[in-house]
Amino acid sequence: MSKYSLTNKKLFMRGKNNIATGFLFMGLFMAYGFLLIYLRDFAPDKAQWIDSYIKGKHFESRLAHVHGNLFALLNVVIGYLLLHFNDRLTNAKTISWLALAGMLMPLGIVAEVYLNAPPIFVVIGALAMTISVFMLGFSFYGLKKKE
Repeated sequence: MSKYSLTNKKLFMRGKNNIATGFLFMGLFMAYGFLLIYLRDFAPDKAQWIDSYIKGKHFESRLAHVHGNLFALLNVVIGYLLLHFNDRLTNAKTISWLALAGMLMPLGIVAEVYLNAPPIFVVIGALAMTISVFMLGFSFYGLKKKE
């Protein structure tokens, strides 16, 4: 039977969910990047878009694109590490959920830009991802040697 038998299914799912969601999220924000390229280079009102390059919606849109891809990559990396070390790490489940919740940050930025939503999801996502990264770092400091 494989290393990830049914008895370890719950442990396996933690990392798997972060990896799968991370790649899907990365694809979504890559597509969003293509939209931003269209708006900058090909849209009928591209001159107006370029004029607002360092401020306003354009700047916020770029923040969402960059953070969306960064947080997606972080979820892939965190998922991989949880997948391979979760039986030896403390708080693996909490780290996994916080990393997933961290993706609220770029979604919150997009919601601010297009829906005039309040920044609460940006703050929640940023805190969640930051806490998950710190928790993972401290968990690796406390990593026990495999026997």
